Amino acid sequence: MTTMLTQEKINSYKNKLEQDRAKIIQEMGEGESHLDFGDDTTDPEEEKADEAEELGNQSAIENVLKDRIAAIDLALNKIKENKYGICEKCGETIEEKILDVVPESHLCESCKANS
Repeated sequence: MTTMLTQEKINSYKNKLEQDRAKIIQEMGEGESHLDFGDDTTDPEEEKADEAEELGNQSAIENVLKDRIAAIDLALNKIKENKYGICEKCGETIEEKILDVVPESHLCESCKANS
């Protein structure tokens, strides 16, 4: 079994999670501006197709960001419940090298490799 996380380290991850969440929400707000490709294209159908494609791209990005916020919220909730840093699959402590990169991670290195 790996060593448990210290409260200091958990607080560090909590701060990082809260900062990441705020940054993502800000990015989502900035992405809500209306798309306008202007008059650089003479074909209105081409402009509509470009706008539709960009809208689809923004929608996909927004879905990824929403999923990340959900994962962050889950990790923050686990901190409140004193269950943070525990692998959901095997119950072992998630390695710090994993949490340092993805603090909302819910699987240890071994379980991630076998998923």
